[in-house]
Amino acid sequence: MNMSFKELQEKIGAPQEESDWAQHKNGGGWVHKNATVAGTAFIQGIVFSGFVLENARVCGNATISGNAMVYGNAMVYGNAMVYGNARVSGNAMVSGNAMVYGNARVYESAWVGGDATVYGNARVYGNAWVGGDATVCGNAEVYENARVCENARVYGGARVYGDTGVSGNMTVSENTGDAW
Repeated sequence: MNMSFKELQEKIGAPQEESDWAQHKNGGGWVHKNATVAGTAFIQGIVFSGFVLENARVCGNATISGNAMVYGNAMVYGNAMVYGNARVSGNAMVSGNAMVYGNARVYESAWVGGDATVYGNARVYGNAWVGGDATVCGNAEVYENARVCENARVYGGARVYGDTGVSGNMTVSENTGDAW
């Protein structure tokens, strides 16, 4: 079910000019005039600004803003947020209450979900996934089949890769070395 303009205003929490918004023809989500959204993209969420291109999907209460880009076959759904200069591409998915922002990149077949946060210049790619309340930030990379979950934190220039799992309250930083 598509939200009405009144519901959009309530969700944003601030008055909006209806003439600044349009419902996307493929999915019925709301797109601000400052956003660029391809006709092939599927939008049910809210795109404030940024770019949603190719066959990307933004669904549920997901939001895209800033100069963020979602493209390829990527999906952003649930209450997820992608903003700043972040990029989500390939077959990557961002879901739940996850946030991807700054200059972060999530691509290939990676997944970021739950209440996870990926920001700074962090990269999550390959078949990696980041979930729970995990944080990946700075210049950190999580890739191949690596898993970062629960309250784990990967930051600085750290790399987590291979079939490695980082969980619980574990921390991996450039000072502790790579995890593989």
